Amino acid sequence: MPNRLADETSPYLLQHQNNPVDWYPWGPEALERARAGDKPILLSIGYSACHWCHVMEHESFEDPATAEAMNQHFVNVKVDREERPDLDSIYMNAVQQMTGHGGWPMTVFLTPGGVPFYGGTYYPPEPRHGMPSFRQVLAGVADAYRNRRSEVERSAAELHDILRQSSALRARPGELDAGILDRAFHSLARNHDARHGGFGDAPKFPSR
Repeated sequence: MPNRLADETSPYLLQHQNNPVDWYPWGPEALERARAGDKPILLSIGYSACHWCHVMEHESFEDPATAEAMNQHFVNVKVDREERPDLDSIYMNAVQQMTGHGGWPMTVFLTPGGVPFYGGTYYPPEPRHGMPSFRQVLAGVADAYRNRRSEVERSAAELHDILRQSSALRARPGELDAGILDRAFHSLARNHDARHGGFGDAPKFPSR
């Protein structure tokens, strides 16, 4: 049976309408369900042309066992970043603060009030490239929310403060000088993969 995304107009959301995941679109119904059930929100953001979004769907969101774990422990929300760039910007900033990088698919865990406390990008179905499997992440986050709630709430509060402060920052007026450009170049060069191209380790994602 199709899930709630069958009533959406976004092509990306419609691609997920037959997943066994009990997906919600972003909106009051999902937030109220999270509050009423005292469950964290699993927010997944992507877009139609994103290769790794389709990979994660096939590996995890179409897998009945993974979907069962998602449905049991979370209120699952799917967002099209091209339809909701406002949400994408907010939660991408949060993931970058937590991990130092960002990309799509973006996977963010939120309190029932919508405050992020943990997140990342693509997670594989089995541990690889130094990443935990998606099901390990699900189990770890569910356990933390259930048994270490104070840590989750502290993490959410700290991240909320960081995001609030960063949104208030304004660039200082002035001209770029050679020192700024040199530091930017060396920072990028340290992360560049000269053998395979791109930045960072595999798998590589488009950067925000």
